Amino acid sequence: MGSAAGLRIATRGSALAMAQARLIAQALPVPTEIVPITTRGDRAREPLTDIGGKGLFTVELEAALRDGRVSLAVHSAKDLPAIMPEDLVIAATPPREDARDALVSGIGFGLEGVPAAGRIGTSSGRRACQVKSIRPDVIVEPIRGNVETRLAKLRGGGFDAVVVAMAGLKRLGLLEELGNMVVPLDTEDFVPAAGQGVLAVQCLAGDVATRAILSAMNDGDTAAALAAERSVVRSLGATCRSAVGVYVRRGEGNWLASGMVAVSTGTAMIRAAGAGSLASGAAEALLARLRSFGAEDILNRGRC
Repeated sequence: MGSAAGLRIATRGSALAMAQARLIAQALPVPTEIVPITTRGDRAREPLTDIGGKGLFTVELEAALRDGRVSLAVHSAKDLPAIMPEDLVIAATPPREDARDALVSGIGFGLEGVPAAGRIGTSSGRRACQVKSIRPDVIVEPIRGNVETRLAKLRGGGFDAVVVAMAGLKRLGLLEELGNMVVPLDTEDFVPAAGQGVLAVQCLAGDVATRAILSAMNDGDTAAALAAERSVVRSLGATCRSAVGVYVRRGEGNWLASGMVAVSTGTAMIRAAGAGSLASGAAEALLARLRSFGAEDILNRGRC
């Protein structure tokens, strides 16, 4: 836990997770030590939806918080289950990075440029459903591994394109290297995962000292958007076989929310939008519209 020697930061050991932990360490006004931890999700070789979905990248980090090995844990917010354990809290969310998904291909074409029957790699049901809704003629195949592994499989000719998060490419410093191979996907057509682009800094709810230190890096708009997005996912009761996208952001004078819900097999998908004077209000309007379009019926078809 926190001490005169500084703060210990738990993170996954991938290059992206380490880069994210360094961003947090650099923003803290006290000495830090980064502690890489291997999670079940990192060790798994089978599809994550077959072994539990979300939570596979967080449980070991949360255990390290509870047993006092570390003071805080840095997560990609989209990896956190929608229901937070009562003894833990998201103590800070720095300003959000780019929330968009991106299509990365060998010659820089967007989705419309993928050849007929082209192979697109993603293991996300949310991404797969949205790809198929725009290009029903392409083949979407699962791809595991970190960002660098996925890009290597693309370069090796295994896929015509892969879908990854813009935030990850930026935090790894890969945009200049990849150049026009990267085509961002507009959030209106391709709704991000709840929390995509957000770093969630977690600590023990009762660790008042660490919470006070972390509060200085908290961005109010990012925290409001993340809470709103997570509330939609939580209210819908999405499961590991469901595909749900939620994106809340400031508009001109109000807050805007976009959402999509599908069964990961791609047999049904709906989209909706909402607006409000607060992030929470926009999320509530979005939730009401999703429900009116049958979101919960769709989710029940894919119940684990």
